[in-house]
Amino acid sequence: MSFVDELKSAVTPRAALLVVGVFALQLLFIASYVGALHHPRPKDVPFGVVAPPQVSASLVGKLEGLPGGPLDPETVTDAAEARKRIMNRDLDGALVVDPRGRTDTLLVASGNGTALSTVLRSVITTVEETQQRTVRTVDVAPASPRDFNGLSSFYLVIGWCVGGYICAAILAISAGSRPENPARAVIRLGALAVYSVLGGLGGAIVVGPVLGALPGSVAGLWGLGALVVFAVGAATLALQSVFGIVGIGLAILLIVVAGNPSAGGAFPLPMLPPFWKAIGPALPPGAGTWAARSIAYFRGNHMTASMLVLSAWAVVGTLVTLVVSALKRSPEAGAAAREGGPVRS
Repeated sequence: MSFVDELKSAVTPRAALLVVGVFALQLLFIASYVGALHHPRPKDVPFGVVAPPQVSASLVGKLEGLPGGPLDPETVTDAAEARKRIMNRDLDGALVVDPRGRTDTLLVASGNGTALSTVLRSVITTVEETQQRTVRTVDVAPASPRDFNGLSSFYLVIGWCVGGYICAAILAISAGSRPENPARAVIRLGALAVYSVLGGLGGAIVVGPVLGALPGSVAGLWGLGALVVFAVGAATLALQSVFGIVGIGLAILLIVVAGNPSAGGAFPLPMLPPFWKAIGPALPPGAGTWAARSIAYFRGNHMTASMLVLSAWAVVGTLVTLVVSALKRSPEAGAAAREGGPVRS
């Protein structure tokens, strides 16, 4: 055979298409991460203002008019209410004006990511200097000393996500990308569920008792981890059921390429560009990171939406996998059915 013939035999059209798909995935990976993280700027950060009535309106107006619109300020009744709303994750920070002195208090929550706390401190310090005032910072929900930049929650969730789609991919590679029948689909989902429970527990133990990186409930993180792993794994199984081996690439596109940079891990959501800020909460990495930080630093507050997102991925992935497996019939099964003979699974 000539070299051209060997090349045609070795490189099939299917293989060529898969390589092209990998190339496109690589470019999307670079574009997504660099696009989301290369120039973080705060935009419409929920921010409270506690000040006497005679200065409150003018101060809110001044903060609203800052170049680039970094803050979305609103009046809060008192410092206690501001702290409560920060702990409930309704606000990312607050300025408490002292009418009897020239030093005000900035409330932040570095447990939501120290990058945002640092930016708020810089913005408010600049504003205060124009008024010949100073500011002291109080961290209402401080990140653990062993949780550098508040990143441990993010990396924990990324680890859970990686486990979910790799487990699903291995199940597909070892036994075919599409389950032959509903029974096989249930077996795969059951195996994924067992893996999810163990993976969730392992991650919670590593970041908690072993490394001391995250405070909060180990049981709470365990439950969250099991849900994250299963949600990602079920979605991957569903994509494989519909698209075959290409489904693994689509799972990576959703979870890794789109989900990781938009998760609010390296930079909290208010610092991301609009596209990534919009999609992040709807994808498993973003929903999982938000929930993990709530468990670790915010007493489990404001988790309902993120848990619903993860549950939706788990339920839809499970249903699609079961439905596709029920619709699939092998040629032997179809022939046996037509002839009235036994149907083999």
